[in-house]
Amino acid sequence: MMVFGAPGAGKGTQGAKIVDTLDIPQLSTGDMLREAVAAGTEVGKQAKAVMASGGLVSDEIVIGIIADRIKEPDCSKGFILDGFPRTVAQTMALDEMLAKTGEAVSLVMGFEVDPAVLEERICGRWIDKGSGRSFHMKFCPPKSMELGPEGKPLPESMKDDQTGALLHQRPDDTAEALKKRLDGYNSQTVPILAHYMQKGIVKTIDGGAQIDEVWNEVSAKLVSK
Repeated sequence: MMVFGAPGAGKGTQGAKIVDTLDIPQLSTGDMLREAVAAGTEVGKQAKAVMASGGLVSDEIVIGIIADRIKEPDCSKGFILDGFPRTVAQTMALDEMLAKTGEAVSLVMGFEVDPAVLEERICGRWIDKGSGRSFHMKFCPPKSMELGPEGKPLPESMKDDQTGALLHQRPDDTAEALKKRLDGYNSQTVPILAHYMQKGIVKTIDGGAQIDEVWNEVSAKLVSK
């Protein structure tokens, strides 16, 4: 299955819950790439050579890495693809690769969220670099948060609840960067949803609701697949 949504749509939060519920792995393209390079597999060696020369890893190599990874025992009941495909060309190549072993994408979840909500979520997000824990100035503030005169958090007061380490904001967690990322998502990724809609396997989710409400809708649609 695949989970699609614009930056800040809640894919990470809900993806983790889906993994726990279905007991299937979430396969991140970046992680698989690093693992294949570290393991020195045939496709990993190809990827390493391309990256060493500063090039972009081709769709063919990524498909090869996915093909190798999904043969592992933990994928026997299924898997969630994270970060791939990003274009219609990659989608076609993926479908072709899966068809060789009689498999196919069986469920696609599309998280729909109003752009204004996405901006509020993205621009208020603070991350702990060490653990990846995520906080939000409005929805999930760290206990240490103090606001300045303009009502914005004082950066020096934003600390992880567990370790006390300073939190940071990602460089692309800005309104300007979000607009560019949304443009890319709408032009490249949304057509993938259209491709799978023809197969009747796309379930849309209201990602703008409260986390618990979103999960209720996700879990209901997981069962109904």
